Amino acid sequence: MGWFWADGPQTRVQSQPLSHHTLALSQDGARSPPPGCPMHKHQKSAEAMTTSSGCPIKHDAAASERPSGCPVPHDSREHKEHRKEWKKECKREWKKDRESQSTLSKLNPLNYMFRDLSQAPAPDQTHALPTSREPSTIPRGDGDGNWEYPSPQQMYNALLRKGYTDTDVTAVESMVSVHNFLNEGAWAEIMDWEKRFAGGLYKGWRLCSHGEQNFDAMAKKYGYDKEVENLSPSLVRFQGRPQDMTPKAAMFQVMGWLYPGAFGTEPPFDRHDWYVSRDVNGERKEVRYVIDYYSGPPEPTGEPVFFLDVRPAMTPTGAAERALRWGCDVWWRAIGGDTREREKRERQEKRNSRSDGTAT
Repeated sequence: MGWFWADGPQTRVQSQPLSHHTLALSQDGARSPPPGCPMHKHQKSAEAMTTSSGCPIKHDAAASERPSGCPVPHDSREHKEHRKEWKKECKREWKKDRESQSTLSKLNPLNYMFRDLSQAPAPDQTHALPTSREPSTIPRGDGDGNWEYPSPQQMYNALLRKGYTDTDVTAVESMVSVHNFLNEGAWAEIMDWEKRFAGGLYKGWRLCSHGEQNFDAMAKKYGYDKEVENLSPSLVRFQGRPQDMTPKAAMFQVMGWLYPGAFGTEPPFDRHDWYVSRDVNGERKEVRYVIDYYSGPPEPTGEPVFFLDVRPAMTPTGAAERALRWGCDVWWRAIGGDTREREKRERQEKRNSRSDGTAT
């Protein structure tokens, strides 16, 4: 989903010029050539040049009659085969370099999308698409506002460049709406994780100790409500990995094969890794989140249904966060925590009413 976000053209960084070697300076400030240079040897006089020994090259008639030519025999079979192999090697190197430039080198490392997504209609496009872009609610990691969603025209061009040439152009606008909706839902799930664990595992345990339903009450009880409201995580970059199934998704497939009635589900149709910048004691820390996208049975009205499984990546800290949030919620419901708290409040109210009655 998120890999469709597009960015503007990137600025080019000019490479540094190559360094040049300089000649040494003499005592009077003039440049002096290297001592062994044969072109700058001093001669005593003009006679020294004329009376010196003769030219070392013999200019006899026999030598002058020899035809001049390149010493390499160009007509030999070995030379032709060598040149042919050299041309093939050049073509292979050119093709290899061309292929590398047409894939990763042309992708934006922030979203693994093409850097220059055109707003121009594609060749042979039969349906006009809007070119306006909708801003998201997701802050960028570089502080430059929020991420922008692609226009329908940009999404269609991106699909064509990625090889999806059979895309129905009339369905692209609906695809953009679903794309934006799913990404906003994914960010809302990430914000729920950040509110609980951006302050560390201890604060996260206190916030999760009374289950999912009592998070706001716990934040107010321990004085974390202002801290939770002022959180400012941002999305640094993201990557679509539809071919890489997560271990959790693979486990569900195995459980569905063993117990189809309880765990039977289709594999996720997409997977994303989102890298979020978290503020930890005044320093920015990068946290990776994994998102599995599932499709469910459609609504009776025909509208599609999607499920998102958003959680921190299986790092030591991420595993602890997942265990705390899930474990505290299961434990709180298993012990009837809400019922106990309600009965406790009722007993306290009765004692308060009795004490008020005796006081009057």
